[in-house]
Amino acid sequence: MTEPLDFTIETKQDLIDAVQTIGILPLFCNSLPGFSVEEHTAPSAWFSSEPGVWEWKGPVIQEAGCAYGKFFERKAAFVSAEWFPDFANYRRDGYDFDARYDDGLATYKDKQLYDLLDARAPVLSKTLKREGNYRKGGTTGFDASMNRLQAQGYAVISNFVYLKDRHGNEYGWGVAEYSTPEKFFGGSFTSAVYQRPPADSYQRLLTHLRRLLPDASEKALRRFLQ
Repeated sequence: MTEPLDFTIETKQDLIDAVQTIGILPLFCNSLPGFSVEEHTAPSAWFSSEPGVWEWKGPVIQEAGCAYGKFFERKAAFVSAEWFPDFANYRRDGYDFDARYDDGLATYKDKQLYDLLDARAPVLSKTLKREGNYRKGGTTGFDASMNRLQAQGYAVISNFVYLKDRHGNEYGWGVAEYSTPEKFFGGSFTSAVYQRPPADSYQRLLTHLRRLLPDASEKALRRFLQ
């Protein structure tokens, strides 16, 4: 790739290279035109009879060592290991989750799910729901809490696992496996996430987006980062 957004995704390696080169890469079209996997993927790798982006998400997360989750505009995105500490620092506003909860900035439901995730990670969504009693007549709000934890930088999707039938054949859509960034990235994340003021992390992210999208307005870039 000669320019950050001058690329086409035709293979899994193309997607890995794009994530590692660009650093922040939404999966779907969003408020910033041209800034998504969807807009740069060949038709043969989007929805077709052959394996494509949907099947590659888990392997890309694992092989690129990147974060994946609903990080921007309530939509999924890949964020490289290089940029995720700044993303998490800005969105956490310098708080670890316990401090956020103690200061009244997180709900009890979010704490319930975070504590369960932290104790089990990496863990499949179906296991979290079962152990947290997220069902009709039980605990409510799994999706809302998990989406907030991702947007605030406390949770990531660490893989997609395919279920198997009794013959050992994979079927259906991959089941999300969740983790905390601390457990997924390890020391490379914990040593970096709070090393600068959250405002500095925000400016680093904004400067990076300006470089990637020089034609986007300042207002659009700031809105995307909210």
